[in-house]
Amino acid sequence: MTSRQLHRPWFIRSKEFFRSGIGLFAVSVENEELNRSQSVALSTQIPLLYFILVTNSVALALTHLASAPLFLSAVVPAVLSVICLVRLVWWRRTRHVDADAATLARRLRITARLVPLLGVVFTAWALSLYRYGDAYAKVHVAFYMSITVIGCIFCLMHLRAAALTLAVVVIVPFSIFFSLTGNAVLVLIAVNLLLVSIAMTVVLFVHYRHFARLIESSADLKMKQLETQRLSDENFQLANLDSLTGLPNRRAFLSCIAASTLAGESRVAIGLIDLDDFKLVNDAYGHATGDRVLAEAGRRLVEFRQPEIFFARLGGDEFGMLIRGDLSADELMRCGGTICRLLRQPYQVADLTLRLSASIGFAVSDADTVSFELPFERADHALYHAKQNARGEPVIFSHAHESERRRTALVEQALAHANLERELFVVFQPIVELPDQRIVGFEALARWTHDKLGIVSPAEFIKCAERSNRILPMSEILLWKTLRHAKQWRNATCVSFNLSARDIGSLDAIQRIIRIVLASGMPPHRIEMEITETALVSDFGVASESLRLLKQLGVRIALDDFGTGFSSLTYVHRLPLDKIKIDRSFVRDIVENVAGQKVVKSIIDLCRNLDLDCVVEGAEAEEQVQILHELGCSKMQGYLFGKPMSAEAVLALAADEQHSARPAALRTV
Repeated sequence: MTSRQLHRPWFIRSKEFFRSGIGLFAVSVENEELNRSQSVALSTQIPLLYFILVTNSVALALTHLASAPLFLSAVVPAVLSVICLVRLVWWRRTRHVDADAATLARRLRITARLVPLLGVVFTAWALSLYRYGDAYAKVHVAFYMSITVIGCIFCLMHLRAAALTLAVVVIVPFSIFFSLTGNAVLVLIAVNLLLVSIAMTVVLFVHYRHFARLIESSADLKMKQLETQRLSDENFQLANLDSLTGLPNRRAFLSCIAASTLAGESRVAIGLIDLDDFKLVNDAYGHATGDRVLAEAGRRLVEFRQPEIFFARLGGDEFGMLIRGDLSADELMRCGGTICRLLRQPYQVADLTLRLSASIGFAVSDADTVSFELPFERADHALYHAKQNARGEPVIFSHAHESERRRTALVEQALAHANLERELFVVFQPIVELPDQRIVGFEALARWTHDKLGIVSPAEFIKCAERSNRILPMSEILLWKTLRHAKQWRNATCVSFNLSARDIGSLDAIQRIIRIVLASGMPPHRIEMEITETALVSDFGVASESLRLLKQLGVRIALDDFGTGFSSLTYVHRLPLDKIKIDRSFVRDIVENVAGQKVVKSIIDLCRNLDLDCVVEGAEAEEQVQILHELGCSKMQGYLFGKPMSAEAVLALAADEQHSARPAALRTV
């Protein structure tokens, strides 16, 4: 104390001394780092405190079980023990939970208030047992209180306010009570505990002062280190990490591939992973659910990660992997198969259980590879092939894929310079109704003959056109030619036309299609627009609105390739459908496949219950037709009834049918 402080009035000095004394029993909330360090220390020591209380109290209760009333010897200690055990469990559960400053301060204040309250209750209970039992039992009360309070004070050494308060509320009553007993032994025990408590208090003050100074002295340095590390981590994360999954991002992935290429590693495999139909999750349940699915997929990849495998999120639902080492094709397929099975496991999001598959495209580069662009493009092509032909499985880029890739490039170039108006034409495949095999409609199928490439398969040029906006003018040309031919049919035969994902994914495109229908003079009720599930994936809302506009026009809507996607039933009740076309994959082995027969029967029953028309595609054998007819299917389409034919052949078929009682669909066309 300075000389200036000594010359102040005594009552001011007394007031300040009183305030400082009171402050010893209060929890400071100004120093967040100190509070956090206290909480960490107490998270280990407080459970020990409650352990000491419970075990010592149970021992004292057992000593007085035969002499004291049941309420004091059993009920009270049982209730107090339960309270202690609850608090013990709470501290154990919260010790690893990171909390903010306000929460930490609140915990410390609650502890500082609860400890003396428990001290008063346990003290009152112990002293109430003193008058019961023999001399040994009375000494046990004194021993219980002295050893318990000493143990508890040591457990609270990092929370000075609680330790001091506990010492006061227990030791003062203890000393007074046993000093008044008149028993020399108990009086000496009381004096002894009082002196020991004073020494413990001095030790407590010294320890707490050193503890607080240590935290305070390291706080500034730690804050500077944390700030520097935080800025460094943020910069690294922004530049190289994906914030949603915590995986490296596209930039880091490409940098890793480039580094491996420059290092001349003998053999490196690049894998591209895509979650199949992930867009459906976003459309059905929202982007928040989709983000949680992506985060879970990233977590699974992290768990699978091995020293030679580098995973990254490339964007959207696409992930990348870089595998270093000379893996054989079989080893690579096994690795990819394991990842596909891992990502195929159900995703639990809140109360939803979502099921997705994942396709993987692999490409292998060797020491001769000078740039990563080529293997990356090959992996992308293998991924596309997997999604189209082996969904949910890994595919390795091969020589056949290289030929396919080059062919695709040729087709894309030819499409870019083609005269689509002149080169595109349509053919028609009949749809018949049993049992008389009467033709009830035709499906229009696109064909393209190029000057240099010759006849190009629809499987080739449609996919190429769908990757760009060329599919839009192509659809308009094909629709106009289809309706022009169909209008010449004299009977009420309907015509089916296939719309692409881009056609129904744009309201501008659908408006142009509507204008073509109106300008054609073809009655809308004789027109049927076929869509596939994949056409609905990109934007279900826009696709649904497009179909609604077509339905208002009077056009019929059919869902093609039904049963090939997991969300088929979702579309059935959310779209204005008139017809369902069962995919040919169910018909291929329906003669031997009993399970397939049951699936087809279920779909037919579903259509009947919903008053929807049903057509089975791919009928090519009499045995198939017989089984399908027995299952309840009356409308079919396939090579058995007629191959795709020209518009002129359709007119000739119609004319022939007028002069013959035999259904024309079964004739050679």
